[in-house]
Amino acid sequence: MEIRGTEKMKNITKEEMNIKEFFEKYPNVAIALSGGVDSVFLVYMAKKYAKSIKAYFVKSVFQPEFEKKDAEKICRQLGVDLKILNVDVLSNKLVTDNPANRCYYCKQGVFGTILEAAKNDGMTVILDGTNASDDADDRPGMKALQEMKVLSPLRMCGYVKSEIRKQSKEAGLFVYNKPSYACLATRIPTGTEIDEEKIKQVETAETFLFDLGFSDFRVRWMDNKAKIQMPESQLQALMEKREVVLEELSKIFDEVLLDLRTR
Repeated sequence: MEIRGTEKMKNITKEEMNIKEFFEKYPNVAIALSGGVDSVFLVYMAKKYAKSIKAYFVKSVFQPEFEKKDAEKICRQLGVDLKILNVDVLSNKLVTDNPANRCYYCKQGVFGTILEAAKNDGMTVILDGTNASDDADDRPGMKALQEMKVLSPLRMCGYVKSEIRKQSKEAGLFVYNKPSYACLATRIPTGTEIDEEKIKQVETAETFLFDLGFSDFRVRWMDNKAKIQMPESQLQALMEKREVVLEELSKIFDEVLLDLRTR
């Protein structure tokens, strides 16, 4: 399927015409829904053009609770059936050892669970929200998806991130400006063993900062120290709340550090 531009034609963008063709070819689909802007937009398009659709959200310690809530909210908004699947990612030593290709093994477990559930539900075509802006050349997780024959229609139809956000806003999808959010495992340095305690430390810290009004940041785990990475535009606000941030994060980390190489 060729990648097309954003020229308007009969009040429908060419991307939409392409995605419509995709769902004419694959009318019955199962979608891996993460709660992020890309997979939400894919669900929206599938609801618009597919014959039948079922969404699957995989809950693991790597996914913060707010992602699950966003997935549930959007499915209620769009009237899409959602199934929550629980996966124990920490039971796989290939994941917890945290090698450079950890994501490959994690995706195998996550999408293997989705494939099995979808098959039991009578669905054989599995989709994910990878878009045309994503660099697939050096991403182990992409390799796992390709091996399992997971399709990425947004990528196939040429949707880049900016266009997805634009059309999501026009469609009234509340996640249209939601910052990109990588799974919590990415906060642990490669080669450092991943365990539930480290993940919970990071999730607790990030939830606290979210509740203070910050966004698009990361709390990295470093030898039981918290390293905060935050956009330059939010640094002044962080300094204004320095005392309360130090007080709260010092309860779970030995030190609290600020990375001046801002996001």
